[in-house]
Amino acid sequence: MRITEVQAFLMSYPLPAPLRLPFWGGERTILKRDAMLIRVRADNGLVGYAPGPAHARAEQEIHDIIRPFLLGRDPRDWAKLNFLADRETTKTYRAVEIALLDLAAKFEGCALSELVGGRRRDRIKLYGSAGMYMAPERFAAEAAAIAGLGFPAYKMRPALGPAEDLRTVELMRAAVGPDMGLMIDAHSWWRMGDRNYSLATVTELAQAMRAYAPTWLEEPLPPDDHAAYRQLRAAGAVPVASGEHEPDEAGFTDLIGTGGADYIQMDVCCQGGFAQGRRVFEQVRAAGLKFAFHSWGTTLEVLAAAHLGICWGPEVVEWLEYPCYANAGRPGMYPFPLADEILRDPLAIERGDLVVPNGPGLGVEIDERVIEKYPFIPGPWSFFRIDSPAETVAVTGDHSVKWVAGDPVAPPAGHK
Repeated sequence: MRITEVQAFLMSYPLPAPLRLPFWGGERTILKRDAMLIRVRADNGLVGYAPGPAHARAEQEIHDIIRPFLLGRDPRDWAKLNFLADRETTKTYRAVEIALLDLAAKFEGCALSELVGGRRRDRIKLYGSAGMYMAPERFAAEAAAIAGLGFPAYKMRPALGPAEDLRTVELMRAAVGPDMGLMIDAHSWWRMGDRNYSLATVTELAQAMRAYAPTWLEEPLPPDDHAAYRQLRAAGAVPVASGEHEPDEAGFTDLIGTGGADYIQMDVCCQGGFAQGRRVFEQVRAAGLKFAFHSWGTTLEVLAAAHLGICWGPEVVEWLEYPCYANAGRPGMYPFPLADEILRDPLAIERGDLVVPNGPGLGVEIDERVIEKYPFIPGPWSFFRIDSPAETVAVTGDHSVKWVAGDPVAPPAGHK
């Protein structure tokens, strides 16, 4: 079996209208959501698929560097291929590697999970991830709605100022009762310019939120400031989560080894692939911590992560993020129908668990009609307008980069 084709397809779903989300230090505007589908063909007719980093640099890396390297090779040799490149291109290659695994597993007639460690279970616990920068009452209503869908936990994104963020958590707990998990993704707290929350403010908020038993407080401080995370965790107020912005494996090793977080997070499809994911899991296990997948894209991305996660027990790999988009009338943050339509059939979710298929490869059928239905729209998908100092900063689909590199950019058309 030899590889005859390697392709990456970028796609975009433009929101019906720009979504403007005021926060305590400015306003965020979301224009679209992007996705990448990677396809690798072999000379025997088999096709492997993978989700990829949803940005133009990765597409170019796949076409110009990774494709020439892989053509003519046997995908069953995925673990032996010695791909050498810069750090970012290597991370992109690790996403393509998932498609090689899909191909190899289809050839062998086994589930992809059997090639990356062997299945220890057939399901993994999901948390419903949604709310962004809403009034406290709306967060509470959405938390109840996500609980009504059967998810055992709800993740939201506060950005209303310390007093209102605390009131939000209080109202959410009252809305869902004592047993529903609540994850607080506070990445906006360090994206407010001069109004960024200080370590002292974050620590005080965490201590006040303890009364409402959140599952974790996620990225409330700049993610590269591991020393600040150690101080916050040492306060012992609530469990702390971080990891989705670590640029390399050394970052994860330092975060874990120096005690910066209780929950370690990683986007295995965009931050280094399955082999690195397994090494991170082992470090998490050795340190007595827990792992929770970051998964902020399509259902294909959710499924790919799940195949790796079920090779470990829930005492190490506990949670998988499931983005809740407002598709087909469901509660969620905004519509992103591409996220569901990339699979011909919906994923099987039972009592808040994703049941991972055991058919060959990823065990699902990809609907390639999304490639033509959702043509790519160049440019960042989201912008932060910061009030002080006055600037507008862009966000791409690269989860390991805090902002677009370089100087602040012009705001999107019509943005005030």
